Amino acid sequence: MSAAFETQAVVIGIGNLLRGDDGVGRIVAQRLREQNIPGLRVLEHEGETTWLMEAWGSADTVFVVDAISSASAPGTICRFDAAHRSLQRVSFRDSSHSFGLHEAVQLARTWNRLPRRLVIYGIVGESFGLGSDLSSKVRQAGGRVADRIVAELSAIRSDRVRSEF
Repeated sequence: MSAAFETQAVVIGIGNLLRGDDGVGRIVAQRLREQNIPGLRVLEHEGETTWLMEAWGSADTVFVVDAISSASAPGTICRFDAAHRSLQRVSFRDSSHSFGLHEAVQLARTWNRLPRRLVIYGIVGESFGLGSDLSSKVRQAGGRVADRIVAELSAIRSDRVRSEF
């Protein structure tokens, strides 16, 4: 991608790199940072409610990537459109850490501080033990999520260009 995105976009990778699959959000962020996509700001953090709201600031488009615990198979990708639909508490209640993603979204909605587009990708993890490595299924899913984010950003840019004509 050589042209800059017309809108400010932010990717926030959440997780702890020392706890196996919990670090997948940050791995996705690192992969996107390496691509040097113009107009994309990439952040990594272990996560916390007010930090998240500050991190997306006035950005038009925000993607948050995190590992989740679920009965679904490891590597399953869940996509949530949090700007247009209420983020169900149950969706992230089993997150491998309690950093307050649900609370951040609800608080930002109440304060009218949600980005126009807020997409949350949850990747079902398998191993969250201290010192464990990222599992292969979760690593592969992280690569697919990075590709999806790039595709979504391209589609947003294409739609914006079309609407200008």
